[in-house]
Amino acid sequence: QVHLVESGGGLVQPGGSLRLSCVVSGRTFNNRMLGWFRQAPGKEREFVAAIRWSSGNTYYTDSVKGRFTISRDNAKNTVYLQMNSMKPEDTAVYYCASTDPTTSLYKDWGQGTQVTVSS
Repeated sequence: QVHLVESGGGLVQPGGSLRLSCVVSGRTFNNRMLGWFRQAPGKEREFVAAIRWSSGNTYYTDSVKGRFTISRDNAKNTVYLQMNSMKPEDTAVYYCASTDPTTSLYKDWGQGTQVTVSS
């Protein structure tokens, strides 16, 4: 099992920036994808971005392309989500998650961190 702890959420004005961090611990995660998801009030959880730990290949949902950047620091076992040019519709609880290396399905989740974009 992989343990994930998010941090870095908060209140930001439209057009502002935040960086979320996710510290990962537990079993080896070289064969895993680490992803960020978000869930706004009254909406389903949605995929935001992901990074393959071994290669660093990244993936984004269309609504955040060009504004958000996912990255990892192998030495710190940490995944980041840099969010720029933020919009009110980015308001949500953001979750970090890890895939199961066998099924490739997201299996382990963090507790979430609140991000609010408002003036």
